[in-house]
Amino acid sequence: MLRVLAVPDHLRSVPFRGSVAVRDGALTHAQLRRRCWVRLFPDVYVHRDVEVTHALRARAAGALLLPDDVVTGVSAAALWGVPLAGPDDDVEVSRWPGSHPVRVPGLRVRRTDLEERTVVWDGGVHLTTPEATAVRLAGALPLDDAVAAVDQLVVLADADLAEIRWQAGAALGPGCRRARRAVALADGLAESPKETELRLLVHRSNLPRPVAQHEVRRDGRFVARVDFAWPDRRLAVEYDGLWHRDPRQFGDDRERLNRLTAAGWRVVFVTARDLHRPAELLARIAAALAVVR
Repeated sequence: MLRVLAVPDHLRSVPFRGSVAVRDGALTHAQLRRRCWVRLFPDVYVHRDVEVTHALRARAAGALLLPDDVVTGVSAAALWGVPLAGPDDDVEVSRWPGSHPVRVPGLRVRRTDLEERTVVWDGGVHLTTPEATAVRLAGALPLDDAVAAVDQLVVLADADLAEIRWQAGAALGPGCRRARRAVALADGLAESPKETELRLLVHRSNLPRPVAQHEVRRDGRFVARVDFAWPDRRLAVEYDGLWHRDPRQFGDDRERLNRLTAAGWRVVFVTARDLHRPAELLARIAAALAVVR
């Protein structure tokens, strides 16, 4: 008769050290080799019913493998709710100066001189603050990706943009100039990376600069908030992401569009495909701006 493994409750939802589970009698070596366990790192496992994300792996690395070190970069961003890395990407961990180098499959470990004030303790893991994480990414990623990352950390992790700019201005070493350039371009308003991409595209064109996250009002009453607006032309540009295709969202979007239209506004919708044809997109926006009403 096939024996079904009884999974201990405390191992069902969180990563654990296999050697500890065996030592404590929760599992045997043979049980640990069964398919119900997913190996995240050497000696670190999680139950197969748990979704493996980069954030899960980052927290496992920081809590179980290198508890005295600091989760940084895209991995810290994932823990702050900004998904910039996939579940199979290496987790970035920084060691304090003087620490011995380590090599662990699935980890990218570096030694760096972090300021203690830029490190926090969260849920059993040391990680950089949202502001320090933003500066690190601003100096490491390609420019537009860096600007989008900074915007997302401000919006999703409540990072302080003024503090980010101060830290970038005080930063020294490789990537510091790139970081200062990226944070200067961030506005902390975009609700998605594609909105940041759209804003940078328009700003680099000959079009007049729009107002980001503009509140449209009619007779003093709130109508809608739009991604980008030229209030004097009553023209809005909206990035139309996949979430707008949700049937539950469709009706709300149409009601919102009707309110904008009733207030005398026109809307240009932009999709990810449009961003791959920037010249055509800019021409379409320019044509809309040229309409006199």
